[in-house]
Amino acid sequence: MKKLLILAAVTEALTGLTLLVYPPILVRLLFDSEIAGAGVFASRIAGVSLIALAVACWPDRNTLRPFFGMLTYNLLVTLYLAYVGISGDVGILLWPVVALHAGLSVLLVWAWRKQRDSAGRVTGNPSIIDESIRKIA
Repeated sequence: MKKLLILAAVTEALTGLTLLVYPPILVRLLFDSEIAGAGVFASRIAGVSLIALAVACWPDRNTLRPFFGMLTYNLLVTLYLAYVGISGDVGILLWPVVALHAGLSVLLVWAWRKQRDSAGRVTGNPSIIDESIRKIA
C-alpha cells in the first residue's frame, strides 16, 4: 500500500504545483473554461492545499491515516467531478480524471484489504488501534 500512497501523493503534489504555477491550463483541460480574477487566486490556494494533502498523506510506519485521507479525497473528487461532467462543463481531461480518481479509490481499498487480510487485522499503529477498541468495549 505504501507504493500506491506514494504514487497518489506525488500525483496530487504535481497537480497542486500546476495549479500554483499556472492555473489556466488545468482549468481549460478539465472544464473547457477560462479563469480570471479571484478564480486564479482560489485555484492557487487549491494548489497549495493539494501540496499539503500530498505531504500529509505521505506514508510512514502507520499507513492507516494517510490511506483514509487519500481515500476520502479521491472519493469526494470523483463524485464532484462526475457531477460537474454530468452538468455539462466538460474539458478534454475531465472524464479521464474522474476515471483516474475512481480507479485510484478502488486500488486503495483493494491494497488496504489485501494488507489487512495478510496481517490478519487492520494495519497501522497497533497500540492506538488496540487502545481505541478497549475504549469502545
